[in-house]
Amino acid sequence: MSSPAGPARYFPKRLGDHLLGVVAVVTGLMLVGHSLVPNAPGNLGSLLETMLPWTGLVVPALLLAALIRRSVPAVVAALLLGAVWSALFAPLFLGGNGGNGAGGPNLTVITHNVKADNPDPAATVRTLLAADPDLVALEEITDEALPAYRKSLDRRLPHSVHIGTVALWSRYPIAESRRITIDPGWSRSLRALVQGPKGPLAVYVVHLPSVRVGTSGFATGRRDETLGALVRAIDAERQKKVLLLGDLNGATTDRRLEPLTSRLASVEGSGGSGFGFSWPAVFPLTRIDHILTRGVTPTEAWTLPSTGSDHRPVAAGIRA
Repeated sequence: MSSPAGPARYFPKRLGDHLLGVVAVVTGLMLVGHSLVPNAPGNLGSLLETMLPWTGLVVPALLLAALIRRSVPAVVAALLLGAVWSALFAPLFLGGNGGNGAGGPNLTVITHNVKADNPDPAATVRTLLAADPDLVALEEITDEALPAYRKSLDRRLPHSVHIGTVALWSRYPIAESRRITIDPGWSRSLRALVQGPKGPLAVYVVHLPSVRVGTSGFATGRRDETLGALVRAIDAERQKKVLLLGDLNGATTDRRLEPLTSRLASVEGSGGSGFGFSWPAVFPLTRIDHILTRGVTPTEAWTLPSTGSDHRPVAAGIRA
């Protein structure tokens, strides 16, 4: 006589295997079809795209569950999901070779949201200068803290411009500078013409408005409005070599940033060696601080150690 426990064990096991397969399929569909996820209501598509790299955590979880259950189909599903994720994100870990065969960088650039209430500007500057930069862009500079930043930065980078809450220090002369009015209510963007080692380049320092996640969803309205004005400024830029440094309050995977990222390339995409997450500093979850370029070659990109800010500084080697 057959034991009734046999079928009872079989069907739960089969149901569990199906559940693992469904999780793998749904996650894979999100990866390849994230652009099809509607942004209404609440900009959910943008929120998904901002956190998209973290879907990779599903792969080891599924694989472990499949091995515990000794389910060959579930193992295959987990490996296929891993292949899809790798196809999207593995190139970010293969960068840093932009200088091979054509000379290394001649500019090291850094951008950092220093946080308005940074308790130790001097220590923050020491962290930045340890990378021996040629250009340093800072956001959330207050009038009270500006002298402390100047005291440490001016000795190494003698040319500077400060407009509103953003500033730029340069090893090379700054021929001209002006405010870029992308947010009429807040002066936090500038454009400078830097006489670089091989000719002029336009340098933009930008801090876009913050976004919030709440009961109404992913609130990006003010950021997106100022982004449109920034894109118009980039479209009007006549210099061939362009650097954009700053806190964009968005990941380059977010579809809302596509009008900008379709015009300027992220250094992390071509010269980085990982995701380069910059926020929050204690345990970075996403990269909202960016170095974008046009007409120059990024050779490497990296993040610097934490400072007194809630953002981590991001840096890049540029051949300009």
